[in-house]
Amino acid sequence: QVQLVESGGGLVQAGDSLRLSCAASGRTFSIYVTGWFRQAPGKEREFVAAINWHVGYTRTADSVKGRFTISRDNAKNTVSLLMNSLKPEDTAVYYCAADVSRAGVIDSIRSYEYWGQGTQVTVSS
Repeated sequence: QVQLVESGGGLVQAGDSLRLSCAASGRTFSIYVTGWFRQAPGKEREFVAAINWHVGYTRTADSVKGRFTISRDNAKNTVSLLMNSLKPEDTAVYYCAADVSRAGVIDSIRSYEYWGQGTQVTVSS
């Protein structure tokens, strides 16, 4: 089992920055990829960014590329999402997820077995 806890969400203005953190516990050695997804009201959950736990390979969605950066701290079992130049359309609940089965499709919700409870990010205009 893997437990994930997100933190760092909040209410900010357009153009501001936020750093989200995802703390993993349990069988963290089994994590292959950690991803961030988000879900806005009335919309489907969508991929934001992901990082390979072992080699550091990353992928970022086109909608946030150049503004969001994902990173990891293996010693602390945490993955961070630095969000710069935030826009009102970034408003959503942000979820951290872990892939332990090496599903291989890094931007697919179906690849991730464990999910955090989510943290709200609200960007005002």
